[in-house]
Formats: sequence, structure tokens, C-alpha cells
Amino acid sequence: MNNKLLILDDDIDILQMLKTVFSSEDMDIILESESESALVRIASERPNVAIIDISLPRKSGLQVLQEAKKIDPGMSVIMTTGNKTTQNAIEAMKYGAYDYVTKPFDINKLKSAVQKALECNLLNRKVRYTKDTKQLPEDEHADDIMIGSSPEMIEIWKMVGKVADSDATILIQGESGTGKELLARAIYNNSRRKNRPFLAVNCAALPEALLESELFGHEKGAFTDAHARRIGKFEQCNGGTIFLDEIGEMSLANQGKLLRVLENQEFERVGGNETIRVDVRIIAATNRSLVNLVKEKVFRMDLFYRLRVVNFFLPPLRERVEDIPLLIDLFVKKFSRKYRKSIKRVAKETQDLLVSHPWEGNIRELKNVINSATVFCKSDVLMPEDLESFLKARAGFKEIDLESAGEDYYEVFWNMLEPVFDGICVKNKGTIYESVNMGLEKALIHMAMEKSHNNQVFAAKLLGISRNTLRDRLERYKIGSAD
Repeated sequence: MNNKLLILDDDIDILQMLKTVFSSEDMDIILESESESALVRIASERPNVAIIDISLPRKSGLQVLQEAKKIDPGMSVIMTTGNKTTQNAIEAMKYGAYDYVTKPFDINKLKSAVQKALECNLLNRKVRYTKDTKQLPEDEHADDIMIGSSPEMIEIWKMVGKVADSDATILIQGESGTGKELLARAIYNNSRRKNRPFLAVNCAALPEALLESELFGHEKGAFTDAHARRIGKFEQCNGGTIFLDEIGEMSLANQGKLLRVLENQEFERVGGNETIRVDVRIIAATNRSLVNLVKEKVFRMDLFYRLRVVNFFLPPLRERVEDIPLLIDLFVKKFSRKYRKSIKRVAKETQDLLVSHPWEGNIRELKNVINSATVFCKSDVLMPEDLESFLKARAGFKEIDLESAGEDYYEVFWNMLEPVFDGICVKNKGTIYESVNMGLEKALIHMAMEKSHNNQVFAAKLLGISRNTLRDRLERYKIGSAD
């Protein structure tokens, strides 16, 4: 289905001219010369973008804009006028216009404005302002979707449309699991840098020296094991956008180098003297209060102010409970497809249970619970008994940040091992590697068998190993019966 462009102007010649201009843009064109009929078409056709003239008979374009936004808040509206007054532009943007252009038209600029407005609209529809996920394509990748009908989320996406195409540095604040990287990617995808690289770096996952090398690169011989020159993320990302997650964990030394990049777009590799110049937009995120870190003198005040040129705050899930049913629907559809289940609906008591849960781990925790519940659902309706055990297991438990842990779950295992590592060293001196690996594998096999009620076929699929390999491990670790 093609995207739709509505054009409202009482000048028939302008309507025909714009129809000719946009006829080659692979869009369905809707032409209207009267305000009321245009509003009817907006309600029935749901155009992606509208071009509306301010000077209209009977009802002004600004009035049409306000009423249109009530019908479809996500529609991108470009206001036009032949009267070049500042007040008109201010009023138009105040009422939610995406852009404001003057006559006579610069056709190239107008076409560019429409294209950007369309991209913004498609993002708005992707994040779903309405309380409905039925229109999502069957193959939609839920990991790339942020759904929100709450007033807080609608304001965030309006702000994305306003700042995405600038080069302003952005700070995203919010608890773990609220979707900070998704928001960063949404900003990037709607910016003029979207065809250039986007790289994400977790500042909490690397020690200070490794993080410095990761960001800025190093010269051969800069330190032990630096056998060759290495290009850092800032050089790799030249022309693009870099996302620095958990920026509050960065050391003061690395903060100083980052501040120089922000101020001058230049740095030196570790162990080098050559000044490297780059053009990189920085989006940073944190789940900690940078204000408190500044007070504690572990975060630079000058860097704090340079980062928060534009500041987003993602609310925790408990403060946007109206979005929980949307997210439940999204994740049930995603995991039903993944596990080839035919779950048709979520029981009311199941939804009530999920809505009332505190969700300390936010959206990530909800997603993990729905994932597990979908695996063990035995009917076409998700019932409370399918997920109660998972909710109880998480009660009072600080959610492990699986998404930012990376593919190897380094952070997860680090946090598990660190408190007991000294004891392991004393008890298993010289065999730590073998003992820990054996224990981890045994725990995985045993847990998979319990979760699958000792069904070896299901457990093997859950683990992604062959049944023969599973049977070998069951025998080796004497778990249950290998028969």
C-alpha cells in the first residue's frame, strides 16, 4: 500500500501543480480545496503527510491543523502561506506542524520537507500512538519497535521528530530496560546521518584502558599486546552516530578525551601523536543520575552540560501502565511466531496480573516473562499459570541487564562470579577454568531439563544442541535418566 499525501489549498492551480510535482514520488495524492472535506478525508484515508495552506475561506489552515491533529496525532503536517510573517510560523509549530514553508515554493525544498515529514510519520506509526497492534506486519521485528500510547511517550516521539535531523548531542536518561538504545536508533534512523554508521558502545562493559582503546584506537606498541595499529569507534563512525551507553561509568580520564571530541571533533589514538579529526554525532545514555555523579565529583560538570544539549527522559514502565497491554500484545505475537505457537489471545486475568506487576526491570523484564510464558503455554490462550512462576522468580530480584551484556553475557557472569571468585580460587586452585565451565554446563543442562519437564527433545531444541549431545551430557553429569 502506497503512502498518502493530502494537499489542501483553495487555489486550484496550486493543487494541480503540486499533484504534478508529487505524482512521481510513489505516493497516493489526495487533493482538497475545502477545509471540512479535507478533515473528512483525513479521518477516512489517514494520509501520512498533509500540506495545508494557512489562508483558507471559512476555516483557517491553523484551525484545520488543530482538528487534524486530534483526528490523527501522528500525521505530519506542512503548513504553507504566501504571507511571510513570523507569527504564522510560531503558531503553526505551536499547534504541532512538522514544518512551515512559504510561497512561491522552492520545489526541491518542498519535496525534501515532504520526504522528511513522511519518514517522521512512518516512525510515529511504527511506535504506534493508537492502542492497536493488529496492523503490524506479521514479520515485524519486535526488537525494533517502541510502542507507546501514553502522553509521555507521545511527547517523546514528537521531540524525536524535532531534533533527529540536527547534529545536537543528546542525553537519554532512564532506568535499565526502558529502551534507551531503541530511542537512540530511532533518532539516528530519522536523521540525515542514517546512511552513515551507527555504533553502540557500553561504557560499563569495559575496563578503563580497554574502553579508551575501543573509542579512540591505539598505535602499535602503545601497550602490551598492541601488536598493530587499531582504529577506534570514533574513526569507524566518521560521518555517523555513536551511542555511548552507561556514560556515567566512564572514568574521569576518558571523560576528558570525550569532552575534547565534543568540543573540537578531534583526538589522538592511545600511544599516538597524530591528531585525528572526525565528524560524529554523539548520543549518550545513563540509568544513573549524572547530577549526583557531578556532586560526587566522579563526573565532569562541563561534560554533563555538553552532553545534555537535548535531554530525553524515558519513564519506567510503572509510570506508563496504559502501554503494558500494547507491549503484551506485541511480545505475544512475536514469540508465538518464533516458537510456532497459536496463541490467539491473553486471558483477562493474565493481563490484569501483568498490568499490576511492579516491573522493576521495565520493558526488558516484561519481554523476558512473555518469552518464557509463551514457550510453556499449552493452549491458544495465555493463562496466569503460564507465567506466575516466572513472576514469582523475579519478585524482589534486581533485573540482570541481558540486553547490554552483549552476546557473550560477560556482565551477567561477571556479576555472578565476582562475589564468590576468591572462594573459588582457594577451593579450586589450578582447576578454576575447568570447574567453572563444568558447573555452568551442568546447570544449563539441568535447568533446561526441568523447564521442559524432562522432555529430551524439547530440552535439546531449547539449548540448540543435538539430542545425542544432550544424552551424553546427561550421562556425564548424572542428571536424571538418560534413557
